[in-house]
Parts: sequence; C-alpha cells; structure tokens
Amino acid sequence: MFTELISTFLLTARDVIPIAVILFGFQLGVLKRPVTQWRKVLLGFVYVIIGLTFFLVGLQLALFPIGESMANQLTTSEFLHPDGSKAPFIWQDYFWVYVFAAAIGFSTTIAEPSLIAVAIKANQVSAGTISIQGLRISVAFGVAIGITLGCFRIVVGDPIHYYIMAGYVIVVVQTFYAPKMIVPLAYDSGGVTTSTVTVPLVAALGLGLATNVEGRNPLIDGFGLIAFASLFPMITVMGYAQIVDYLSKRKAIKE
Repeated sequence: MFTELISTFLLTARDVIPIAVILFGFQLGVLKRPVTQWRKVLLGFVYVIIGLTFFLVGLQLALFPIGESMANQLTTSEFLHPDGSKAPFIWQDYFWVYVFAAAIGFSTTIAEPSLIAVAIKANQVSAGTISIQGLRISVAFGVAIGITLGCFRIVVGDPIHYYIMAGYVIVVVQTFYAPKMIVPLAYDSGGVTTSTVTVPLVAALGLGLATNVEGRNPLIDGFGLIAFASLFPMITVMGYAQIVDYLSKRKAIKE
C-alpha cells in the first residue's frame, strides 16, 4: 500500500512539474515579471500533487474495482434469470444495468471537480444568469442519458457510429436555436465530463458489460461510453437553456 502511494506520488509529480515549469517559464522568461506570492503558489502545487496522489490511489483501490464488480454482478445469468430459465437474454433483461448506468453517470458528474469549476466561472462571468446548480444538474442529466444509451447499445450490439452521428445532428440543429451565450458553454460542458471521477467508473462499466454479454468484444464494444458521456451533455445544456429562455419570454409576455 505504502509503495503504491509513493509510486503514484512520483508519477503525479512527474506529470505536474512540467506544467509548473511552463507557467513559471512564461511568467519569468517571456513576461519578465516576478511571481506574486510565490510561496503560496509553490504550496498550491504541492497540495495539487498530494491531492491528486490520494485521489488516484482511491480510484484504483475503490471506485474502479467496485464499478467493474457491479457491472459483472448485474450481468450474470443468475441475476438476469433468477428463476434459472435458459431463455435467450433480451435487452429488457438488463433493466437494472440501465438504472445503475444512469445513477452512476449522474452522481459521478455531479461530483466532477472540473464541472464544478466551469459552473462557478460561468456563473461569475454571466453575473448570476447561469445557475451553478442548474448547469451541473443539466450536464449530469445528459451524462446519465448518454451512458444509459451507451449500455443499451452494448447490449443490443448496434454500431456506435449510428448513435454518435444522430447525436451530433441534434447538436447542430440545437446550435441554431439555442441562446447564443450558452452554445460555447454547452460545447465545453461535454468535455469537462470526461475527467477524473467519471472516466474510471464509466470505463469499468463498459468493459464489465461487454465482457459478460454474449457475443460482445470488450475491445470493440467495451469502449465508447465516454463518447456518449461527452455528447449528450451538449444536448441537455442547450435544451435547458432553451427551456429557460422560453419560460422567461412567456413570463415577460404575461406581465
């Protein structure tokens, strides 16, 4: 355990130090200005390295294994057909897989640090027009839908590109009708979902599901859920903005 912690710490430091070198290099070498409160800045980098170390170790020891274990248990023949029936499995048999996928997608996205940071900044820049909780919930709802649909695709064995192409058609159409200020934020919201909390659990779920569904290849079918987690938040965020805009206009007309 201690050896793993030290190893992760060294790897994290190796990844973070180049970022610090670039930032300090540009500040001192290009801008030629001193770093204000450099002691606090250095201490902040140390906190980042320590925090990421414990976070990554926690993912490896808890979140990733339990996600894979849950996927395996939910797709066993004993769970799907507790009566011992030998009938072929159909997509409806995986109901609890879909429920688990939606729940894990929503909860991990709500806890995603990058989404929280983006929501806070969006709220500040928009002078409170964009709600922090509203943005987080709409993104999380999109991830829940996306991962659930991705699990359904694995179960039925459909080609992934049909789903992705259809999703981006919806995104393009929404882009023309959604409030202009929300469109760039919606596009960014799709990216911030694929971060440290969501990716390990979603990847474990997809691999576990593809491993246990007959006729599926974990390499071909197990991956791809992250694409769904990135796509559907764009749809739900723009949809959320469209609904809010419509309600605001309707309220203004009544008044």
